[in-house]
Amino acid sequence: MEAINTDDDCVWVHDYHLMLLPTFLRKRLHRIKLGFFLHSPFPSSEIYRTLPVRDEILKSLLNADLIGFQTFDYARHFLSCCSRLLGLHYESKRGYIGIEYFGRTVSLKILSVGVHVGRLESVLKLPATSSKVQEIEQRYKGKMLMLGVDDMDIFKGISLKLLGLELLLDRYPKLRGRVVLVQIVNPARSPGKDVEEAITEATSVAERINIKYGSADYKPVVLIDYRIPSYEKIAFYAASDCCIVNAVRDGMNLVPYEYTVCRQGNDEMDKLRGVEKNSHHTSTLIVSEFVGCSPSLSGAFRVNPWSSDDVADALHHATELTESEKRLRHEKHYRYVSTHDVAYWARSFVQDLKRACKDHYSRRCWAIGFGLNFRVIALSPGFRKLSLEHFVSSYNKATRRAIFLDYDGTLVPQSSINKSPSAELISILNSLCNDPKNDVFIVSGRGQGSLDEWFNPCEKLGIAAEHGYFVRWNKAAEWELNYLMPDREWKHIAEPVMQVYTETTDGSFIEAKESALVWHYLDADHDFGSCQAKELVDHLERVLSNEPVGVKCGHFIVEVKPQGVSKGLAVDKLIHTLISNGKAPDFLMCIGNDRSDEDMFESINSKASSSVFTTAPEVLACSVGQKPSKAKYYVDDTAEVIRLLKNVTGVSSQPEVVSQGCVTFRDVLDYIE
Repeated sequence: MEAINTDDDCVWVHDYHLMLLPTFLRKRLHRIKLGFFLHSPFPSSEIYRTLPVRDEILKSLLNADLIGFQTFDYARHFLSCCSRLLGLHYESKRGYIGIEYFGRTVSLKILSVGVHVGRLESVLKLPATSSKVQEIEQRYKGKMLMLGVDDMDIFKGISLKLLGLELLLDRYPKLRGRVVLVQIVNPARSPGKDVEEAITEATSVAERINIKYGSADYKPVVLIDYRIPSYEKIAFYAASDCCIVNAVRDGMNLVPYEYTVCRQGNDEMDKLRGVEKNSHHTSTLIVSEFVGCSPSLSGAFRVNPWSSDDVADALHHATELTESEKRLRHEKHYRYVSTHDVAYWARSFVQDLKRACKDHYSRRCWAIGFGLNFRVIALSPGFRKLSLEHFVSSYNKATRRAIFLDYDGTLVPQSSINKSPSAELISILNSLCNDPKNDVFIVSGRGQGSLDEWFNPCEKLGIAAEHGYFVRWNKAAEWELNYLMPDREWKHIAEPVMQVYTETTDGSFIEAKESALVWHYLDADHDFGSCQAKELVDHLERVLSNEPVGVKCGHFIVEVKPQGVSKGLAVDKLIHTLISNGKAPDFLMCIGNDRSDEDMFESINSKASSSVFTTAPEVLACSVGQKPSKAKYYVDDTAEVIRLLKNVTGVSSQPEVVSQGCVTFRDVLDYIE
């Protein structure tokens, strides 16, 4: 905080030690440009979810604007944790992966760290490096020199590498005396029993191989377990025919990149080694599939480090490569490593961070939550909470009102098992409907049957069922078909397809409506359900391409319904009918919580500004929950929706004391009561 000047500053946080830092920075400066890069692996969700503090770490990372990972595997694990543990939605747009988090889009970047090519090339030019290369080549003349460079810890797989070499020499006697593995062991970063065991095991395996296959003038394994100067390590890179990285798990591991740059050499070194000026350089890489650099090295032999057979086979293939093949593999690797160096990585990350933060000042930021549950909600400038005072005032001034209410997630909680309306809700709706100034409608995706049964006590309540496909103006009226009845043949095509996905996706089911078929997967495994939903959408779009229906993916549903059916069009027709009947409203209210309700918000906003109204009505389009929406207002939850509606029931029948010429204190108290 001492170094940061303003919200315009960029902060780039590195690695797992500082995973909680984004929360502390975001608390102080809501609009700061904040990036995070993870240099180590991100575990799979099955492992990560065992952490007691799993949610706190995820929420802190999501307080960053851009999160970087070395490989897609690590990013995939992170996304899976976000969806499984926090229920967040993510999608890819124009090549960028984004997670929607309280109105903010947290971007993900997948790009491996590169090496400092210039620094390696400068060490290669040192006279000490050139003379060391000549010395190494002379010492191992006539032999194939293989190199391993690893830290001494239990993850680097040094002993597994040596076991692979032992199996190679056992299978191919002709390679004895020809192959030498030089294993440079960097000192352990910290002491411990596990490190001591790894040193003991590697040393014993190396001694066994040397005793079994070595001789007085030949050692198959050369262990360098002491600190050597950097130029000597660079010299080994330049002189080795093959480099093997056999780690069982590593975030990135830049050894293969360093080896590739050093094998390219330079003109001065080529001249000292007697190599022709225009000759091509070669290199061979054997890389564990569990290291971060593996996906970017397409010309390397990828191995499972736990399989000695796999490692031995790769070593054998490396000994049999032709010069032309070695050259092609080296050129492919060098082209990538030289263009994707550490400077390229840094520039790319900073550019993406600026892109991710470009909308910071076009949003209003709200801070909520305590401790490590802190988060910032980013909303559009005009999006604000609907206060009771504003609602009551607007409601009371109106002479004619049209009120449109979603049901699930608006009048009853989305998580509620019992979806039927409470006695309190029925009483509130009846009070609203009994006001002669009001026209009240439930606009829901549910079918006629359940809505008819639930709202049977409401005599004057209007209902738009199945997203407005069927409309009933009150209990005494007949259900009207709001659209032309399409051919139902499409149901016979879609239902068998949905049935297949239901049978193969545990926890899913089909809801059959009069106008639509809906596949629900809320209770299925989150990742598998999402995957099946995408596949189902593609499948249905193909088989229904010539039918008059649309396939839509919603909140844990896939719905097939006639084209043009939406809550927005339903509300549009209801308002038009009210105007035609001489009941033009001067107060329009719409409350909803789902994506389908966004059509309602858009409809009443556009309708209010159109020429169908002689005087523009007051519009209160209200979303349940703080999230990006076409509505201009929000309320926190369903309980607040009920509280708002309850407070205006009967208000319009009271005298408007504020508008009278003389107001007493008693009048005000009576009005408030």
